[in-house]
Amino acid sequence: MRIASRAVAVASAALLAAGGATLTAAPSAAAVSIPSKCQYQWYNPHKAKTTTSVHLRTGPSTGYTSLGILSKGTKFTHYCVAYPNGSNWAWGKVTSGANAGKTGWVYYNYLTH
Repeated sequence: MRIASRAVAVASAALLAAGGATLTAAPSAAAVSIPSKCQYQWYNPHKAKTTTSVHLRTGPSTGYTSLGILSKGTKFTHYCVAYPNGSNWAWGKVTSGANAGKTGWVYYNYLTH
């Protein structure tokens, strides 16, 4: 563990001395801009997969525009939920498949943890 830390420090110093790229830490969950429609925000993001093909939407209901279809098994990290009209919707980021990197809403019942 200590050797790995030292190797990272040496590599970082070499990059900076050579005028290379700066190293930054990965963004935290807090860095994600949570939409105002969220009614409950998780303390830690939840990693899930879709249980069937499902639309990624711009808002928490089928009345919102689809941003694409997530196929069964697509990885989705969700940060919060909303409960419009008694239904459960999760907002988060697609982390695998054709829509990887997109954020939007997925019907919660189509996610498994």
